[in-house]
Amino acid sequence: MTSTTKTRPHDGDVDAFLATVTHKVRRRDADTLLALMQRVTGEPPVMWGPSIIGFGQYHYEYASGRQGDAGAAGFSPRKAASTVYLPDGTAAHQDLLARLGPHTASLVCVYLKDLSKNDLDVLEEIVRRSYAAVTAGTFTQRARESSS
Repeated sequence: MTSTTKTRPHDGDVDAFLATVTHKVRRRDADTLLALMQRVTGEPPVMWGPSIIGFGQYHYEYASGRQGDAGAAGFSPRKAASTVYLPDGTAAHQDLLARLGPHTASLVCVYLKDLSKNDLDVLEEIVRRSYAAVTAGTFTQRARESSS
């Protein structure tokens, strides 16, 4: 069964989207995340849906037979915080998240209110590990099954 995800890549203008980010800290942090993710992935930024900037993509196939394609790394400068997406799940990065600095996390997202208070080397390693995990071949784990 191939999945049809709602959030798909399109040819939207990343710079035009970023120009709409009015929160001063989110805008600054978006520039930092843009550079960090391009450096880590080697991929150009692409709009995924109306507000996610993604880098590369990967194919997943679960034991249930569900499969599809999704962004391999990405972020969104949301109103409350910058959201960094880790498709392999935050549980796989608990060791590094403990050293990241102020953040909150959900199953696949890390929420950062001010990157100047975070260790960017640690964030870069988290993104690098996540990207490597999901792009190494067909990814077979759901985020809730990942662990460090």
